[in-house]
Amino acid sequence: MRYLLIAAALLSPRPPHDPQRAETSLHPDLLPPLARLIAQASARTQVIVVSHAGELLAALADAAKLTRIVLHKELGETHIEADDTPSWTWPTR
Repeated sequence: MRYLLIAAALLSPRPPHDPQRAETSLHPDLLPPLARLIAQASARTQVIVVSHAGELLAALADAAKLTRIVLHKELGETHIEADDTPSWTWPTR
């Protein structure tokens, strides 16, 4: 059921702004089809995927052109891995 809701959101002419970690309870066999739907949606609009699911990220790498930015926490502070530095900069506090 969750997959169908995600698919409906991605196929909508006006995709949602913040679907938030929707893949967490999906069966692993549904992650490649979900990646294809995300890739199709990204042709119409900007899609930002935040995930801990390695299977989904691997499937996305196969299905779509993507920019991958890996974050990690160190002593409560979020850092970008050195090889993944984006072209934009984090604002200072």
